[in-house]
Amino acid sequence: MSLIPYALTVDRRSDPIGLGNDRPDFAWLLSGSEGQAAARIVVSTDVTFDDVVWDSGWVSHVDPFGSLYDGPPLAPRASYFWRVRVRTTSGGLSSWSEPARFEIGLLTQEDWEGRWITAPNTAKNNRDVLYFRREIELGSPVVRGRAYASGLGWYRLLVNTTDLTGAALVPRWTPFDSYVEYQTYDATDAFQPGVNVLGLVVADGRFRGRLGMSPKGAVYGDELAVIAQIDLDLADGTSVRIATDHTWTVGRGRVEQSDPKYGERSDHRVDDAAWLTPGGQVTNPAGAVELPAHPRELVAEEVERVTAIAELPGSVRRTPSGAQLIDFGQNFAGVARLHLPAGPGTRVRILYSEVLTPAGELDTGYLSIGRGSSDRWFQRDEVVLGEVPVDYTASFTIHGFRYVAVEGLGVDLTAADVAGVVLSSDLRQIGTFTASDGRLERLWKNVLWGLRSNFVDTPTDCPTRERSGWTGDIQVFGPTAVQIVDADNFLRRYLRNVATEQYADGRVPPIIPTEDSAGRNRNKVRFASTSVGWGDVTVMLPWTLYNYYGDVRVLRSQYASARAWVDQMARRAEHKTSLARRLRAGAGPLEPYVLDTGYHWGEWLRPGEGFSAVLGNLLTHRPVVASAYFAHSCSLLARTAEVIEERDDARRYDLLARKAAAAWRSAFVRGDGARIGEDKQDDYVRALAFDLLLPHQRPQAAHRLVQLIEAADHHLGTGFLSTPMLLETLMATGHRDVAFRLLFQETAPSWLSQVQQGATTIWESWEGYKSDGSAKGSHNHYAFGSVARFLQEHIGGLAPAEPGYRRQRIAPAVDCGLASAGASLVTPYGLAQTRWTREANSVELEVIVPPGTVAEVQVGRHREELPGGFHALHIDVT
Repeated sequence: MSLIPYALTVDRRSDPIGLGNDRPDFAWLLSGSEGQAAARIVVSTDVTFDDVVWDSGWVSHVDPFGSLYDGPPLAPRASYFWRVRVRTTSGGLSSWSEPARFEIGLLTQEDWEGRWITAPNTAKNNRDVLYFRREIELGSPVVRGRAYASGLGWYRLLVNTTDLTGAALVPRWTPFDSYVEYQTYDATDAFQPGVNVLGLVVADGRFRGRLGMSPKGAVYGDELAVIAQIDLDLADGTSVRIATDHTWTVGRGRVEQSDPKYGERSDHRVDDAAWLTPGGQVTNPAGAVELPAHPRELVAEEVERVTAIAELPGSVRRTPSGAQLIDFGQNFAGVARLHLPAGPGTRVRILYSEVLTPAGELDTGYLSIGRGSSDRWFQRDEVVLGEVPVDYTASFTIHGFRYVAVEGLGVDLTAADVAGVVLSSDLRQIGTFTASDGRLERLWKNVLWGLRSNFVDTPTDCPTRERSGWTGDIQVFGPTAVQIVDADNFLRRYLRNVATEQYADGRVPPIIPTEDSAGRNRNKVRFASTSVGWGDVTVMLPWTLYNYYGDVRVLRSQYASARAWVDQMARRAEHKTSLARRLRAGAGPLEPYVLDTGYHWGEWLRPGEGFSAVLGNLLTHRPVVASAYFAHSCSLLARTAEVIEERDDARRYDLLARKAAAAWRSAFVRGDGARIGEDKQDDYVRALAFDLLLPHQRPQAAHRLVQLIEAADHHLGTGFLSTPMLLETLMATGHRDVAFRLLFQETAPSWLSQVQQGATTIWESWEGYKSDGSAKGSHNHYAFGSVARFLQEHIGGLAPAEPGYRRQRIAPAVDCGLASAGASLVTPYGLAQTRWTREANSVELEVIVPPGTVAEVQVGRHREELPGGFHALHIDVT
């Protein structure tokens, strides 16, 4: 029959090895148009399913995801096969899916025989990259080999000439004092009978490298370390285990120093193959030493690795000063690969930047990092050439750039000598957007490139300056990200990091991981752990994942974190009142529900705002913003509690939300909604989007919002927090024409102004450049790229009407002025797609509805529900 399960995943990954979960989640997609009514899953130790470990039997389950393993305990290091078949809503049976497989990793700390090893007598300020090696002799071929490894610092694992880690930057950034991820590798083909050489190289990475806004490294510790355990099954029936311990040798090698932010130094006079040959040796060898015991845990990686996901061609030219400059035509995060000639002792400097100066030279100072110090490194690699040509790529660093300047090289490079290596978490792209206006397509691509650049080993603000996991940025960008790539695992890991580093009183550090380390480093922005919009990531991001991916378990797993954040806001509102409100006698009986203390970033980066806004945040506490988010998070937490059946909490937080909204109206709304707060655009956007107003106040607030936009000559005036809600709010209040004028606005501040100026990513500020033509701020920040959600949901017309797209809303903005547009998304149920073309009095609409789901079509006055399958509609819009 037509219905066949395919695209099987375990814990949202395809054929994973090294799972750290003994009760994994099974999911699949369905072909055909029918939905499923029940499913049967079988797990076996063999692909013929003769040795069945678990047969679920027929289980009523309408979703092709969220089926948990419920059989006997799964064994560490064991491989399993599984398949699924479904019963359709009409009673038919599908055929069995093709078998898929998964493999369990090391589940507990007791499963590890490997020990953390480092170099002896490491000086506090030593920044050397460490090379570890050991030889092992095998008397028989390897039929199955698994390597489990990790590092305190970014590492690579090598066996003989095989680099098992490759371009991956691992482990990803986690709260290293609490836990560090390990990776699992299939090492079967890397070994051979006879003598084999095992190598581990570790550099600063996020553990010892420079993080955030501080030039100081070694946040988590001075001593780099590695751990590995390699299990080999041999053809003669024996098994061998190799584990890191004091018997390994440690020394130095070709890569001398490498910082994730500042760059890498390597000497190619050092033979990089010699230390991996039998009888070879590292430079300055010594016996490795084991690290003292530490409470940090080793946990299995759960997210696709940071690795090379693409390569870009480059062009080479000389700048006006004669410098050799490479232009890759695209701003991105990664490294350059350069074919460099032989030249023993020649020192070549490779400098990276997003922008050029007005004079056409590489601009390395626009971010105010490294100024005033000629020996300070920032986004710079240095190579000492050897006796043979080399294809050079930095191994343990990453840069944000479009342009590369090469200094000290005596020959001219050609386009054939250069490539840009794009590094990002290898997340599957699931969304697309098309439009008859190429500027909108370029805007959407800019958002995609910004996402790729900042979804490296944690969601960051930018790939150049601080590279920190700002909670506010991902809070606003999350609903956009999840419609472009499959970010479920990536953002769940981030939320677990948030919960781990959340303070005991419920406050949330504004950057996660915090760059805090016990007894070593105190995060520089700890003071902002009370900031709304940033700390609300605990409530809003889990809801985003639930809304778009449909899995209620993320709400359950993050509920304690979300509740702790809301509870601390409630305590501060009740017990702390600002001096300004005390002088004005407060808000009467509603005063305990006004949040007007603590530091808040506020409506960050409104157009034209500078340091005065930061000072204002310090002095005024931004109560109109803070109290609005307090009310909204209470409401969202109440909805969360209802979904996960925490009924008492749902009632309590719903009551708190209504009181907080009433207090907000009492304190900040005047003239029946005609004046709110500071009378900025975002005041009205927030009020309308969060549904804080009474019904009779909404028209006045919407009218005032339009007045402010018109007074700005149809330019937006919103910052980080409200820009994602601006266009949708205008649409919801009946001002579609105003929303479209903002979207298509070509002068700054606007999205298309950046496109018109040649941007290939989204800028941090609306302006991007100063009046003298020099760059302003980061040129690769995704926060304002949240507009891509509007493009997909409103212009393309594809949005969730129920969590997980079990019902879709197909309501394309055919009146926006475009001739055509479309969007697609691989939902948890399968591919959903829209494509529309506007004629004079009609619309041609093509829709693909995933199996077992329903699409609600709303175009003009036309209303229709469509079942799973392909549909072509001719709609009269006269």
